[in-house]
Amino acid sequence: MATLYYDTIHFSEKELYFAATDLGLVYIGTQEEQIQSATFAPEKMTLYKEEIRAYLNGERTQFTVPIDLAATPLQLEVFNALQTIPYGETRTYTEIAEQINRPKAVRAVGTAIGKNPLLLVIPCHRVIGKNGKLTGYSGGIAMKEALLTLEK
Repeated sequence: MATLYYDTIHFSEKELYFAATDLGLVYIGTQEEQIQSATFAPEKMTLYKEEIRAYLNGERTQFTVPIDLAATPLQLEVFNALQTIPYGETRTYTEIAEQINRPKAVRAVGTAIGKNPLLLVIPCHRVIGKNGKLTGYSGGIAMKEALLTLEK
């Protein structure tokens, strides 16, 4: 099993945890339990922290850090589609389902988005409900709104 390292950063009154293996970033989120087996190692996380901080300060619109993503084939399709949503724009769950050629799989798309381990890097905050309303986000609706405001 790969060694997992982590560090933290604050945003929108939340503590964001981010973790990586030697291959790349595996987690960004608010749930501390996701990094229970990780070693606190800020010195190994500098590159990731710099990009996250630059994004949160409005100085970066995309990420270039390596990622080490474990996901199902459907999740990978959805995550790839999410990464095509331009900075400052949004898409609906229906639009994502149509983009991956699974127009009837809107709920499955929503489930896959809910499993996204790389908030910010895989920008699931850019997905909104068909009615234009903000819907579930593992970092909380307030954080989702703050991220969308940051990108406007």
